[in-house]
Parts: sequence; C-alpha cells; structure tokens
Amino acid sequence: MDNKKGLKRLSTRQITIIGMLSAISIVLGSTGYGFIPLPMAKATIMQIPVIIGAILEGPVVGICVGLIFGLFSIFQNITAPNILSFAFLNPLVSVLPRMLIGAAAYYTYKIPVIKNEIVKIGISAVAGSLTNTVGVLTAIYFIYAAQYAHAKGIAIDTAAKVIYGIALTNGLPEAAVAVIITIPAVLAVKKVIRR
Repeated sequence: MDNKKGLKRLSTRQITIIGMLSAISIVLGSTGYGFIPLPMAKATIMQIPVIIGAILEGPVVGICVGLIFGLFSIFQNITAPNILSFAFLNPLVSVLPRMLIGAAAYYTYKIPVIKNEIVKIGISAVAGSLTNTVGVLTAIYFIYAAQYAHAKGIAIDTAAKVIYGIALTNGLPEAAVAVIITIPAVLAVKKVIRR
C-alpha cells in the first residue's frame, strides 16, 4: 500500500482510487455537501478524500487527488464567481495548497515514533486539513492582501488579522471534522483490504 516507487508509474488500482476520490471531491463541491454549517463558520470536508487517498495509497495518489480538488476549485470560481474568486483563479491559491494536503497527510502518517494506528490517522487528518486551510489563506494573504482587503471592505493593515482569524475559526473545526470522518473511513477500508 505504500507508494515506495515515488513518482514512477501509477498502478491501475492507484489510478482507480484517484478517479474515485476525485469524483467524491467534485460531488461534495458541486452539491454543497462538502460544507458543514457550524455555529461560527462553514467547515469544508473536501480535503478528506485527499487525506484518505494519501494515507491508503501514498503521497502521489494524495497529490493527484489534491490536484483534481484544486482544479475543480478553479472551475467553481469560474462558473459561480464570488467576491474572492479573483484569488481562487490563481493556481498558487487554489491548486498548490490542495496538492500539498496529500504530501502533508502521508508523511505525517508515516512518522515512525507514532505507533497507534488511530492516533496516526488522526494526526495525519489534522495535518492535511490544516495544510489546506493555512496554505490557501497564506497564499491569499501574500499574493492578494490588498485586493482581499478591498473586497472585504477592510483596511489593508487588518487583512492579516482577518485572514488568520478565518484560519482559526474555520481551520480548527475543519480539522476536527476531518479526524471524525477520516479515522473510521481509513480503518474500514484497511479492514476490507486485509480480508
């Protein structure tokens, strides 16, 4: 199940898993089911297929699913624009952080000092989810701070506080939801594979 071959040819199984998990991401995004309303914010779960793919099949699979997630984000912002679409049309904002989810989740899962499988999956889910949140928001801040402040009607010197406030209010609930969904999903798939 480890992707020891690195960037060499993907197996048929890995290509199938990339397709399946990418389809799940697209369905979650296009139907609105990829967002869970919480009292303080909407938590996205669209990063979860990327995390699951990385844990089960390695970083290349996670990166590929993250690529599809990012490309779909661009498509969504073209077809249903909002006040921040200008940022999400840039692949450095919408694609690169989503690809990094897979790498972060996989390499966190492989930390050798963590032995408990549930803890490994949980920490990996947190790392992947926070990579998405912090990666996207940091890219927005560094590339589009002025445009973001203008779009939100705030002073440019408060853009960092607002953006990283969103990272806290969205990032932590998203990470918690990712842990709650990812642990049973990965354990169930691993149980089926062992049979």
